[in-house]
Amino acid sequence: MDKLILASRNKHKIQEMSEILSDLDIQVLSTADFPELEEVVEDQPTLDGNALKKARYVFQATGIPALSDDTGLEVEELDGAPGVYSARYAGENASYQDNVLKLLAELEQVENRKAQFRTVVALVTPTGEHLFHGICKGQIITEQRGDKGFGYDPVFLPDGFDKTFAELTAEVKNEISHRGRAVQKFIQYLKAD
Repeated sequence: MDKLILASRNKHKIQEMSEILSDLDIQVLSTADFPELEEVVEDQPTLDGNALKKARYVFQATGIPALSDDTGLEVEELDGAPGVYSARYAGENASYQDNVLKLLAELEQVENRKAQFRTVVALVTPTGEHLFHGICKGQIITEQRGDKGFGYDPVFLPDGFDKTFAELTAEVKNEISHRGRAVQKFIQYLKAD
């Protein structure tokens, strides 16, 4: 594989995944490099389904292997919510801040703040489809801290750390994060192939 398209328009995800993949001898592109591609609606009931849908579309449209992810924040006290709806938790056109504020409001009187980020990375190539999973456990803190990262990063404190994802360097976050772990599994798959 000499080329790979990241099937995402989210500039934060593209940057994060590109950094993790930077040591590979592969030209990493994104859907931003193909303006003719349509936006894929994430309407599947699972993270696996959304990740596969995006990667399949981009691969079929370009013929270039496609890598996509879908990520959900799963809060124990909320029975796994926001989950597959994490990006639109506060509504269809919600900002990251809207979603964080809704989550904090829902957990205001809650003691159990255990949560995990879960990422599914889908690879679609001429020879088949593969899924790679990554999980990072932690908890939701009561107030936002840090200005790095995106999404729920300012309120997610990974287990074993005293800094939120938004306070960690990109290098540390990419090493321990759900997305980093899933992409590392993809890299191991490539190296073994």
